[in-house]
Amino acid sequence: MINQVMIYYFSGTGNARNAAHWIAEVATKKQIPVSMFDLAKIDRKHIASPPQNAMLGFCGPTHGFNFPPVVIYFIFRFPKANGNTVFLVNTRAGMKLSKFFLPGLSGIALWLAAVVLWIKGYKIVGLRSIDLPSNWISLHPGLRKKVVQSIHDRCKRISQKFAGNIFSNKKDLHAFYDIIQDMIVAPISLGYFFIGRFIFAKSFYANLSCDNCNVCIRNCPVKAIITVNKRPFWTYRCESCMRCMNTCPKRAIETAHGFIVGILYFTSAVMMWYFWKLLSALNIFPGHNLRILSTILEMMITFIVVVLSYRLFHYLIIFPGTGQMIKYTSLTRYKFWRRYKGR
Repeated sequence: MINQVMIYYFSGTGNARNAAHWIAEVATKKQIPVSMFDLAKIDRKHIASPPQNAMLGFCGPTHGFNFPPVVIYFIFRFPKANGNTVFLVNTRAGMKLSKFFLPGLSGIALWLAAVVLWIKGYKIVGLRSIDLPSNWISLHPGLRKKVVQSIHDRCKRISQKFAGNIFSNKKDLHAFYDIIQDMIVAPISLGYFFIGRFIFAKSFYANLSCDNCNVCIRNCPVKAIITVNKRPFWTYRCESCMRCMNTCPKRAIETAHGFIVGILYFTSAVMMWYFWKLLSALNIFPGHNLRILSTILEMMITFIVVVLSYRLFHYLIIFPGTGQMIKYTSLTRYKFWRRYKGR
């Protein structure tokens, strides 16, 4: 028998939070005591051991084909099992084409967390991906309200069916249906975790319509936004959860598409071309090793260039000429580039 359910979730725009609440509703209907914990609001370094025989749930978004670091680190720190069962849910970039619902990709999100918890002695009873609307507004416009609502309605049914199974002492390991495509995209998750997420964090900026209301700073779930030179500044703690961009009252937070494309072009097509030419002239490395070395060095150099140029970019944006150039090369500034709120 399940004596209580404890659900830990992290959510940027509300997708994972919604899934966690839908699951909790089923527990309540079955008269199972349920507690919910927002990872952004609890002490994630000093975690109490779970009560014996309690069912634990972990719910989070998918960032770069993995759980975001805040969820990963929490699971790694989580105490060993005390006769507990566990279910894992990830929300991922669901879309809709006409009447067809399109799934996202999970990568290693569920699998890494499941292995870690299994090693700690937990019994895995549920693994499920929920295809809630994609909120990565840096990459695409937010979906229309009608589409969002239809995806929400479908995902609520899926979440509650999943909850009904695991709260009836049945296993629901639906994620195994996706394991092939998950393993195919898994290597990308490593690149995103070690490099991509830091570059992504340095693509956000507040345009000149920002009135320093500090809503983004107060609401950031990982306290990644600070004030530098009287303007919001995104640090490397940023999880790219998109809460700031999707909730800014002035729509002032945007993605610097032109800046990022320019930096990537400069490092790959200019700097690395000269660097590769220099190494070839020195004839230090064999050809195949040179290509491997070039790839590694390109990623490192790109990272360094982004770090240095973002700080400069942050100061130059206050000048009319630079500000206008950045403004018109950002797709997120246009009205058709809708925002997304999942709560």
